[in-house]
This record gives sequence, C-alpha cells and structure tokens, in this order.
Amino acid sequence: MAEPLKTWVGGREVDVPNSIPDIRAALPPQRRPDFDLAINEAGVHEIHAVMRHWMLEAVPDPAADATMERLAREEAERHGAG
Repeated sequence: MAEPLKTWVGGREVDVPNSIPDIRAALPPQRRPDFDLAINEAGVHEIHAVMRHWMLEAVPDPAADATMERLAREEAERHGAG
C-alpha cells in the first residue's frame, strides 16, 4: 500500500488520495464517470499527469469551491442579462 500523500488546505493538513480506487472514491459521484474515462483513455506517458490532475480535484478546497461557485453565478447572470 502506498504512503498517504499530504497537502495543506485552509491551514490544515489533509490526505491526498493516491491510488485509482481512492481518487475515484474521493470524487463527487457526478465526476466519477469523467474520471473513469480519463483514466481508461490515458496512455503510459499520460497516466501520471492524469492521476495528478484528479488527485488535486479530489482534495476538498472550500476556497476554490467558493470561487468556482461565484464564477458560475457570474456566468449565469451574464447569460441571463443578454
């Protein structure tokens, strides 16, 4: 079993999932099909980059989530106003 990876989010240390099953389990259910597709399509030269991308997405970051929600709201407002 791999040593757990750690990072800091919001001033606290959190575990980073570092295996395909752990990354998949840490993702929201609606993101898992995209993860499965990305992993299954990755070749030997891309698999590390694909896993790193999804590892970071699987780590909850309230500040990043709030930013994404704000951007989505602003985008919706722009489309609604036009």
